[in-house]
Amino acid sequence: MLLELRDVYVHYEKAVAVQGVSIKVNEGDLVAILGANGAGKTSVLRAISGLKQISQGEILFQGEKINGMKAAHISRLGIAHCPQGRNLFPYMTVYENLYLGAYHIRNRMKIEEGLDNVQKMFPVLKDRARQLAGTLSGGEQQMLAIGRTLISGPKLLLLDEPSLGLSPILVDEISNLIRNEIRSSGIAMILVEQNTSVALDVATRVYLMRNGEVVMEGAPSEVLKDTGVIEAYVGKA
Repeated sequence: MLLELRDVYVHYEKAVAVQGVSIKVNEGDLVAILGANGAGKTSVLRAISGLKQISQGEILFQGEKINGMKAAHISRLGIAHCPQGRNLFPYMTVYENLYLGAYHIRNRMKIEEGLDNVQKMFPVLKDRARQLAGTLSGGEQQMLAIGRTLISGPKLLLLDEPSLGLSPILVDEISNLIRNEIRSSGIAMILVEQNTSVALDVATRVYLMRNGEVVMEGAPSEVLKDTGVIEAYVGKA
């Protein structure tokens, strides 16, 4: 077992954002978390990466309890978080933005290896290396945001709404990259998405959340059988 959440609760002051959530991720899995706005999906990712401390429960990574650890330490263990909104530095170059993803790595050779791997995965980033990040297209910016998280060679990648704000053509491109490039590299992923078509197309397992709780889980084929539940909690797939 790579990652396990056991009965996790997350509070924002007195408001409960996540309640009693249990999730399992094995090596090489691509787990999708679906749900409408406010379902608690992003809070789950923030809890895993240490950006938000949990109120109750446990989070185990490779058998080690990580809740309570600082985000920087969790990152060093091999968990990379690509947050919603990309959060690039628009007046820095593509290369400089990528390099920031390796801020905690002291081995220069490992940094160059990570950079080479990312540029092979996303050739456009190599072509745009000296271009300012803010001048990239929406799809290229999303590739840069994902690439930055992959520089350190993580064991688990947390992806929050990678298709948000992209045109249908670019959504398909990002979906193909997730399926054919990142997943084929063996990196496990947790994908948070409102675009059910993207999530169900690439996932090996799906968790459906509503009001901070998991209301359904299973293989994509199993979840798709209950179209009423999908449409009620997320929208048409």
